[in-house]
Amino acid sequence: MTTSHPLPIPIALITGGSRGLGKNTALHLAKQGVDVILTYRDHAQAAQAVVAEITALGRHAVALPLDVANSPGFANFGEQVRDALAKNWQRRDFNYLVNNAGTGVNASLMDTTEAQFDTLMNGHLKGVFFLTQTLLPLMADGGRIVNVSTGLTRFALPGFAAYAAMKGAVEVLTRYMAKELGPRGIAVNVVAPGAIETDFGGGAVRDNAQMNAFLSGQTALGRVGQPDDIGGVIASLLSEPNRWINAQRIEASGGMFL
Repeated sequence: MTTSHPLPIPIALITGGSRGLGKNTALHLAKQGVDVILTYRDHAQAAQAVVAEITALGRHAVALPLDVANSPGFANFGEQVRDALAKNWQRRDFNYLVNNAGTGVNASLMDTTEAQFDTLMNGHLKGVFFLTQTLLPLMADGGRIVNVSTGLTRFALPGFAAYAAMKGAVEVLTRYMAKELGPRGIAVNVVAPGAIETDFGGGAVRDNAQMNAFLSGQTALGRVGQPDDIGGVIASLLSEPNRWINAQRIEASGGMFL
């Protein structure tokens, strides 16, 4: 008679998990039975509040500080992840990576400064590339990666040239990740949100009534998105039923600019 051993609880690492889309994704994953390592840059108290919410859902979570724009700090962060896995899960690896963290800059092509460009580059492109590289030795084979992009790579709105260019590069990078990580059984996809009511970019979509009305009018479903419209999409891509989706860009915009 053989004794079956239960499969280990999957663990997801979500950057920028203290608020907005990252927080919503963490909660959706917890409801799916996934444990979470979430990162934060400045909002430690908010991150611990998310940990408490996940704990209340019956799952385990840990919050770690990380600046995704500071690649020299990634090696130390990798060690923190290794230690957290050993201490909290008696594990050497995690299963899912969500590259979500980042900042927004709204400036025209002519007004974008080199400092703003470098900030976007470091956080949204260089950070995604080298953080993933750092964490891959800690990822289990058969895992999944979701990179968060934007609807602005498909449609153009003035003021977002640099931001959208970085996200466009991430979409290309995603296909290369999928190709190179295929031998390890790791699937890699992009989720591209449309306009969402969060505090991203100073909360413009949420707080500027004129902008909100304009974007709602350009969306087939007649409104801008909420974080809960996105977290479920990301969590779904990480679920076992969607294991065969790979190297795809999934836009979750409610049908913007059709």
